[in-house]
Amino acid sequence: MENEQSRYELPENYEELKKAANRTADWKARLAAVEELGQWKNKQTIDILTRLVTSDPVYTVQEAAYLKLKEFGEEIAAPSKNKPELVKGVSKIVLRIKKSLPKDHTYEEFKEKLKKMRVDVYDIYEGEKGADFDKWLEKTWASATATGRPSTGGSAK
Repeated sequence: MENEQSRYELPENYEELKKAANRTADWKARLAAVEELGQWKNKQTIDILTRLVTSDPVYTVQEAAYLKLKEFGEEIAAPSKNKPELVKGVSKIVLRIKKSLPKDHTYEEFKEKLKKMRVDVYDIYEGEKGADFDKWLEKTWASATATGRPSTGGSAK
C-alpha cells in the first residue's frame, strides 16, 4: 500500500524530467522523460503527458505518452500518425541551407549544416522517420531546387 501511495507523489527528479519533456531538439530525451513520468500518476505528470500527446512533433513520443495516460485510466484521443508536414516551411529551410553551401557540396556537408543550424528540424524528422531518416533527408536535399519545393515525403491523405 505504501508503494501504491508513493506512485501518486512527484519523483525526486521531477524538475529535470519536466525540462527533458520540453527539450525541443531531443526527441529521445522527451521519450525517456515520458517513460519515467509515466511511473508517477498525479496532476503534474498527467498535464505533461497530455501536452506531449497533443503537441509533440514526433509520433513515437506522442504514442508513448498516450499509452502511459491510458495506463492511468485517462480519457484521451489517440495521436494521429498522419502529418503532411511536421515542420512548417521545411522546404524553404532545406533550400536555404542548401543555398548557403558551396554549389558542389556533398550530402554529408548539407546534413551536418542542417544539424548545426536547425537541430530542432533535424531532431523532429530523425525521430519521426526512424531508420528511413537518411534516405528521406538525402531525397529531400537532392530535390531542393530554386523552386523551393523539395519532396518532403509527407503522408498521403
